Amino acid sequence: MGIEQDIQQTRFRNLHQKAAVNLLYTGGWLRDKMKVIFDREDITAQQFNILRILRGSFPSPLTTLKIRERMLEKMSDTSRLVDRLLAKGLVKKIVCKTDRRLVDILITEKGKKLLHRLDQQASEMDDILRTLSEKEAAQLSDLLDKLRNASE
Repeated sequence: MGIEQDIQQTRFRNLHQKAAVNLLYTGGWLRDKMKVIFDREDITAQQFNILRILRGSFPSPLTTLKIRERMLEKMSDTSRLVDRLLAKGLVKKIVCKTDRRLVDILITEKGKKLLHRLDQQASEMDDILRTLSEKEAAQLSDLLDKLRNASE
């Protein structure tokens, strides 16, 4: 099945428009597949991203600004997302040692345990793209990099 059947549209302005529509549609499809996995742990994809960022920097904490710079979705309201993670006990806030006006964020043991449980489901996450060979996955990644880098 192709994008034409999926969205019931047979004509596109050109192949570039068709590729853009396909990329947007596929991004939504992938987000929906990942949501099923994240829902089991009662977190969102953005919250998962923040936890992964904090685990990667552990034991060093990060400010919300540093977290936002590393996020996959730059438009996310990082402070609101951090507050939700804080309410779940997955992160903690500490006063920044170098600037007491700032707050640093650190992943908690509970947050690390949640990520460990999700790590156990990594093969399920990988299976979403398993129809692609290793070579095709690398090619797709390279093409996406090329697309982003050309527009900078």
